Amino acid sequence: MRRSFVVLSAISILAVSIAAYWWPSVLWTFVIILPLVALGIIDMVQPKRAMRRNYPVAGRLRYVMESLRPKIYQYFIESDTNGRPFNRLDRSVIYQRAKKEIDTVAFGTQLNVYDNNYEWLSHSLTALDNSTIKELPRVLIGGDECRQPYSASLFNISAMSYGSLSKNAILALNEGARIGRFAHNTGEGGVSDYHLQGGGDLIWQIGTGYFGCRYPDGNFNPELFSEKAAIPNVKMIEVKLSQGAKPGHGGLLPAAKVNEEIARIRSVEVGKDVASPPSHKAFSNPIELMKFIKQLRILSEGKPVGFKMCIGQKHEFIAICKAMLETNIYPDFITIDGGEGGTGAAPLEFSNSVGMPLRDALAFVYDSLTGFNLKKHIKIIAAGKVTTGFDIVKNIALGADLCYSARGMMMALGCIQALECNKNTCPVGIATQDPRLTKGLVVGVKKIRVANYHYETVKSACDLMGAAGISDPETLHRAHINRRVSPKEVQSYLDTYPYMASGSLLKMPYPPAYKTLMEITSAQSFAPRFDQINISEFAWAAKPTGHDLSLQNPSLN
Repeated sequence: MRRSFVVLSAISILAVSIAAYWWPSVLWTFVIILPLVALGIIDMVQPKRAMRRNYPVAGRLRYVMESLRPKIYQYFIESDTNGRPFNRLDRSVIYQRAKKEIDTVAFGTQLNVYDNNYEWLSHSLTALDNSTIKELPRVLIGGDECRQPYSASLFNISAMSYGSLSKNAILALNEGARIGRFAHNTGEGGVSDYHLQGGGDLIWQIGTGYFGCRYPDGNFNPELFSEKAAIPNVKMIEVKLSQGAKPGHGGLLPAAKVNEEIARIRSVEVGKDVASPPSHKAFSNPIELMKFIKQLRILSEGKPVGFKMCIGQKHEFIAICKAMLETNIYPDFITIDGGEGGTGAAPLEFSNSVGMPLRDALAFVYDSLTGFNLKKHIKIIAAGKVTTGFDIVKNIALGADLCYSARGMMMALGCIQALECNKNTCPVGIATQDPRLTKGLVVGVKKIRVANYHYETVKSACDLMGAAGISDPETLHRAHINRRVSPKEVQSYLDTYPYMASGSLLKMPYPPAYKTLMEITSAQSFAPRFDQINISEFAWAAKPTGHDLSLQNPSLN
């Protein structure tokens, strides 16, 4: 191909030169030919890309087609039901509800109801009329030590930082939250001017970088925290232990992105790399975590304080529960992020292969809190691909009190699932800081769409509960949701995730699934205590290797 390119280039130049003798205007074709020849020469001498080196000019088409592939697939190839991460059916209903368009479907479901994992709600012959259903139920968050409890919507905006999202996107989300009376989580990037400008309720998330409340060395700064927590818009405080997109993974904001505005918002130095460590410095064990939560509650003058985590090693959450009992300090809420969650950039292995999916994590957390008789003190927030009323109903049935949505809210803003969140090239101006693209997102229009989407989705959840004869979300039961697990077998969520008896983890004998977890955990440490168990009971431990046993026995994780 290299030789063919050289020959073709020579022939083209020669042919045009000869033709120009009779037809001088043909020289204008050199405007096209010479740049292509120059491009081909560059391709042949560059050492980095073999395709371009072997196929000058033509090899570049591969990269063009590669960049167009997601768009071509989305618009011309994928069906309404097989798109990922969200299929066209889910995307369409979000757009329709955000724009107040007709969201009904014609001619029946496109889903194969006999496929494994097909799910449905059990309706009732005593279904409730829509007019009797409270359309926008609220959940009061705040325990006995909370002096400023917060009445939250069933459906709220999940954590997305300014910096990951554009200022116009943050403004539209926050103003939409104000209109719809629901909460907007700031993400770990801190409380920005754009979070405050819209006037919506905020959940201030504090991650391992303590952005907005840190000393120059990266440690937690109580004075700065107290100052920010006093802002009236800040209704709750959320300590991020881990997230579904990349649990157990830190982050780095490169110096080039740390301008004066970002530095002021995050309390960092201009033009210097800013690291978010994979774990916290303010505490190192479950007891210290509880004390940190109490400290934040005091410094915020009694606002609800909780933490967010993606469940990894189960024994760590059990250790946290034991610390609650030992200290009599209870978070006001716990946010459970599923491993399928995530709006921004994350390593492929972390997105695909780390973190417990939401359904399993939610059932485990609810059952654990019930087993320790702690659920009465704590509300649970579910996050991870929550976009429809049915998603809300499923999560509440499993044990959640309310839900977060990130990508659903982004699509209400106009996200087209271009999958360019990590490239600063978001075509609709949401996940970018490029002012040329951000300008396309009109806050005055998009804030209404965010509010519309929230209202219609909560109303849909209430309609579903009414169809099941339920007027109060608290009475949703795992038995209300069914899932096909094989061509001949259907299980309810109750069959798959049987409830834990209240207080069953406070005394022996413990439920079999928790026996080992209870034996190896302590409120004093996140680390498991394998010396507390008789390893001879386990076949996998017959020949100790010196490695972490938790990696060899799934029951310990």
